Amino acid sequence: MPRRLLQRYLPHPETLRRQRSLRCVSHLTDTPSLWLLSRRSVANACFVGLFSALLPIPFQMLVAAGGAWLVRCNLPLSVGLVWITNPLTMPLIYYGNYRLGAWLLDAPVRAAPERLSTQWVAEQLLDILPALMTGSVVAAVVVGLAGNLIIRLLWRWQVSRSWKRRARRRRQRHASRDEARGSDPERA
Repeated sequence: MPRRLLQRYLPHPETLRRQRSLRCVSHLTDTPSLWLLSRRSVANACFVGLFSALLPIPFQMLVAAGGAWLVRCNLPLSVGLVWITNPLTMPLIYYGNYRLGAWLLDAPVRAAPERLSTQWVAEQLLDILPALMTGSVVAAVVVGLAGNLIIRLLWRWQVSRSWKRRARRRRQRHASRDEARGSDPERA
């Protein structure tokens, strides 16, 4: 079941409450719905986490935590999904978002220099920012909704598969019990 898999990897609320750095917000994490592992809370956490991850803003984890608190979805999952955009994947993702935004705004795409520097980014920021933000918001909504839908479908498929497996085992148990009763001469 998906719940068991997620419980294995997600931190326990008590573990986070004991962290010194998180004591100032521990009263916010006391809400049980932030730790619930249901199809709805996990799917919504997937949306919040992916949405926050694709925005080119600082403090994405705080945005994801705030979003999880507002939507009442699984907090650790939404914060953990932000790490999809890590220092290795960030340039590729944001460049793709920029290209998407430039295409949507019908703006020319700026060529990257041979040596990327912070000075070049600072000089070009005002020119690339509208396309980057537009592409990032569109990609964040689309990827977030797709993640939400995929989680809901996978969860439903897994539960359905589990129910069918249990029904099959139950039928086999009943069949073997009926067979044992039928072959026992004393019971007949």
